[in-house]
Amino acid sequence: MKEIERKFLVNSEEYKKKYRRKYQISQAYLNTDPDRTIRVRINDQKAYLTIKGRSSENGLTRFEWEKEIPLDEAKMLLNICEPGKIEKLRYEVEEGEHVYEVDEFHDNNEGLVIAEVELEDEEEDFHKPGWLGKEVTGNKQYYNSNLLTNPYKNWKS
Repeated sequence: MKEIERKFLVNSEEYKKKYRRKYQISQAYLNTDPDRTIRVRINDQKAYLTIKGRSSENGLTRFEWEKEIPLDEAKMLLNICEPGKIEKLRYEVEEGEHVYEVDEFHDNNEGLVIAEVELEDEEEDFHKPGWLGKEVTGNKQYYNSNLLTNPYKNWKS
């Protein structure tokens, strides 16, 4: 129940030539407290409830618990979530031994594209494809829960 991941901005659309799957994601939060975010997510026709704890000092590791829930129950939970929701298109891209999840954000976060890779260990080596840009691991500005209150459209260059 520990998630270790690295997060990067994306500097080109090369990942679109290699993806194995893509799907729409809609998610909202029952709680955005940094100590315990609680998210409801719908991926196409599947739904999940996810609880995440506070990130480690370096931003690489955090507690994560996730369970699939019935779609109709997820839709009901969306009605009691905090204001706002995150809409994005996710691409799954195999690179070496890992799968990158590349998210193209929509609505208030249009133009933001982030890639994440999950690791088994904080020191694990992984292939970094040329379409990866600046690493933003641990930068709370890029957390989905923060994109609700401070969306990308409001950021100054």
